Amino acid sequence: MSGTYLIRKPQLLQGVYAMGFNRPSKIQENALPMMLAEPPQNLIAQSQSGTGKTAAFVLAMLSRVEPAERYPQCLCLSPTYELALQTGKVIEQMGKFHPELKLAYAVRGNKLERGQKISEHIVIGTPGTVLDWCAKLKFIDPKKIKVFVLDEADVMIATQGHQDQSIRIQRMLPRNCQMLLFSATFEDSVWNFAQKVVPDPNIIKLKREEETLDTIKQYYVLCNSRDEKFQALCNLYGAITIAQAMIFCHTRKTASWLAAELSKEGHQVALLSGEMMVEQRAAVIERFREGKEKVLVTTNVCARGIDVEQVSVVINFDLPVDKDGNPDNETYLHRIGRTGRFGKRGLAVNMVDSKHSMNILNRIQEHFNKKIERLDTDDLDEIEKIAN
Repeated sequence: MSGTYLIRKPQLLQGVYAMGFNRPSKIQENALPMMLAEPPQNLIAQSQSGTGKTAAFVLAMLSRVEPAERYPQCLCLSPTYELALQTGKVIEQMGKFHPELKLAYAVRGNKLERGQKISEHIVIGTPGTVLDWCAKLKFIDPKKIKVFVLDEADVMIATQGHQDQSIRIQRMLPRNCQMLLFSATFEDSVWNFAQKVVPDPNIIKLKREEETLDTIKQYYVLCNSRDEKFQALCNLYGAITIAQAMIFCHTRKTASWLAAELSKEGHQVALLSGEMMVEQRAAVIERFREGKEKVLVTTNVCARGIDVEQVSVVINFDLPVDKDGNPDNETYLHRIGRTGRFGKRGLAVNMVDSKHSMNILNRIQEHFNKKIERLDTDDLDEIEKIAN
């Protein structure tokens, strides 16, 4: 894994390489610097199984354990017994050059003598049993836990009782405990739960391409000029009571022109572009996030990393192309991925004003193997239909 400089224990590094991790996966690359940072940082991450996330949080747990201290220091909650065992296997593999590291499973059926304290450094278990071990049976002193991991939160909250139990466990932990939560999906219910369990989180969302595109309705509008594109935009704008929209332009010049024209029409618009100072950009994004402006006009610089949950519409005033004029598929995905966050439905509208841009759009459709429907912006009924 790159970021090996962050791994302070040579035995751990040996374990990582022995598992065949030479290059980090996407989630590892993004999450590890936060998880291994000093002071520890909290994290909510979207990550499917099979992305290497277990190895990432296991590494975080193992790097915080002091083997000389004989009590539980890391706690991992899993929704099922099977998943707890799977995670345990990863801990054993990664910690195999650390023979003094001990692991306990807090799962139903693992009976311990009442009144004893356990000496294992890491405890993995299901919420009901872990809660009993912390509260009723007092096998674990929750105040000494340094890292708390909640895995597969979406599965967790689908099980009766697990959500409340997890929250009760979290409330027993010290304030400086590092909290890490992982979930493959983020519907509202998962997101609300995650925010209860993880204070002041860093947030990482990695989506599979298809999943991003499945939650977003994509259309294109045929125009003959820039002014026609503007007219189409105004028609759309009036008909869709938009929560918030982002409009992407190819150049700063177009972005400035468009923002000025929209302002003239009485729309509250924010403009974001590359020549702004970092502080200015941050202030614009903050105002947009707070909903002070409903529309953000921007160039590519801003397509990545902005996370405003209320964005429901993305408009490509210009289609994304690379410096050679070929379709920039990744930027397209990132742009339209600003909508449809957390599995919500989103809407993406592409403005096409020439044979060339139609060709670009066709190639984007082919790349993602997704049909983009034509939209007539003069037909208000049709606009109403897509907006609902």
